[in-house]
Amino acid sequence: MLSKVAVALIAGSCIAMPVMAAEETTTAPDQAEGAQPPAAPYVPASATTDTRPSLSEDRLAIFTPSSDPIRHTIDYEIWDYALKNILISMGPSDRQGAPRPEALTSSRIKHGPQSRYRLEGSMVLFRFFDDDVIASFAEYRRDLEHVADTLDISTLPRNEQLAFWINLHNVALMEQIARDWPVRQPRDIDLDGVPLDEAKFITLRGIPVSLRDIREKIVFRHWKDPKVIYGFWRGEIGGPQLQSYAFTGANVGSLLDIAGADFVNSLRGTQKRGDRLDVAQLYAEVAPFYFPDFQTDLRAHLTDFADAPVLELLARTGELRPAISEPDIADLHGGARPPAYMAVQTPGCPSAWGDAACSVITARKLKLEAMERKGQPTGRVFFSNIDLPGDPPNKNAVE
Repeated sequence: MLSKVAVALIAGSCIAMPVMAAEETTTAPDQAEGAQPPAAPYVPASATTDTRPSLSEDRLAIFTPSSDPIRHTIDYEIWDYALKNILISMGPSDRQGAPRPEALTSSRIKHGPQSRYRLEGSMVLFRFFDDDVIASFAEYRRDLEHVADTLDISTLPRNEQLAFWINLHNVALMEQIARDWPVRQPRDIDLDGVPLDEAKFITLRGIPVSLRDIREKIVFRHWKDPKVIYGFWRGEIGGPQLQSYAFTGANVGSLLDIAGADFVNSLRGTQKRGDRLDVAQLYAEVAPFYFPDFQTDLRAHLTDFADAPVLELLARTGELRPAISEPDIADLHGGARPPAYMAVQTPGCPSAWGDAACSVITARKLKLEAMERKGQPTGRVFFSNIDLPGDPPNKNAVE
């Protein structure tokens, strides 16, 4: 399985190619009084000596979305293929904490994920990434950087831009975690002494950019719909899950809706504590951008995504308290290699996985079977937007 991932990611066709979509040709009317003058022509970074704005607080203003988009799309087929081969979705939350993992026979040592949220979200198969696979993530990240050098991202339809930023963020994070694995918590990783989230290891049009810059200074700054927060994978069990689909301009709105519903209705997102409703600390982190009146704004947001059980919790609780956090890595093996002495194999699991990982898979199977017996949904379906001739480039755009 993983050999296919390596081949796909390392192949020369892995470049994320911008693809021109069909576009109507119209004659522009005379400029109306008070209208904005035409934008200056885009000059690729490689064609000039220095395209960087001054390194002030507005150094990323170059990525401000245009009000007059052009109809381009970007193909993420390789990333989409990789995601379907390096992830295991744990299925929707049943709002039951996972039981404590048992120690192996004749031992008190516990291996694999320990979190009570380990049966939610998705888990990455980091253990199987060899040097070629890890290098391919770096190559793909550089390909996406090259796209930004040769195509003015700010002039794409808003959904195309949003898909680009989310994919770039998640690919870059995957690369760095894979380089540092085994690691128990992604927040422990640093690059030359700088925390991973703050390290400016991404370069866009000559501008050094961090993961946090992409989230806060580009996306959160220019997108007002808080559901965008669910697209950004943080590498942690306690955060929004990494989807098994690459984001595209066509699916980004629907896929974010699914991601939001998954998170809000999981124990990672909401839990009742007495007369309070504990919520993920993620909401406090993004509050300056989306929930300035934290109690009122967040309650309204949760209501938009909540299924019946969480709607009931919202009705029965008062204060919202950002208290839920789980920084452990979203890794099937818990951020550690199985010890060499583990010779026990769980029936139905590949021997290379190790008993601890297989126990997680077995627990996942039992959870989904129990949900099916109760008539609870064990999956979600999304429909991508369908573009028709004559539709505006920003049709159904995430605002």
